[in-house]
Amino acid sequence: MTIGGLQKVTLIDYPGKIACTVFLTRCNFRCPFCYSRELVLEEEIEKQPKMNIDDFFSFLEEKKGMLDACVVCGGEPTLDSQLKDFLKRIKKMGFLVKIDTNGYLPEKLKELIDENLVDYIAMDIKAPLNEEKYSQAAGIKVDVERIKKSIELIKNSGIDYEFRTTVVPGFHRKEDLVEMARAIGPAKRYFLQSFRGEKGTLDSNLEGIKPFAEEEIREAIKEISFLFEVCKSR
Repeated sequence: MTIGGLQKVTLIDYPGKIACTVFLTRCNFRCPFCYSRELVLEEEIEKQPKMNIDDFFSFLEEKKGMLDACVVCGGEPTLDSQLKDFLKRIKKMGFLVKIDTNGYLPEKLKELIDENLVDYIAMDIKAPLNEEKYSQAAGIKVDVERIKKSIELIKNSGIDYEFRTTVVPGFHRKEDLVEMARAIGPAKRYFLQSFRGEKGTLDSNLEGIKPFAEEEIREAIKEISFLFEVCKSR
């Protein structure tokens, strides 16, 4: 297991909890609009400083009573063969666990759920659930049945969860957002977050791209909010 980074405190990544966020390296997607080159591309991963696992757990030990939870993201954490042992150790220390995932490995998610290793799941929905559009957004050929399976697994898991979409000009239209919402809903939470054209995206052509207007996001939320208990922009 390779820890590519640690955010020592966050008030927004785990709703209602004070948490830290630990970033694991490697991903099975190559989303053109991904900001995290250093966690995704092998050549970039090699360049980055890493955190020793023992140092991470020493940090958690010091934060007992101050932090409620640990958010585990990436990259794609379900790729890591040591993930279950990692989460068991976090849970044993008394912390809640939230995992951020692209949902492409539903069998791994099921193991985590069945073994009570996660308390909250956030799944990214990249595009409407057809292979052409999803593959374009994910940067690889995607079997959307795997995505659909994870959506239903999470909704029926009995644990807390959210779905979210990064809305990217050129990849999404308002009609796409409505289509995605209908494929997900009814569900607890769905968040739309506007793409920021920052430096470092996997596709450098997206750097500096103008984001969706806030009014467009609000219009989409108004149309789809009936499908969710919570539907907001971030």
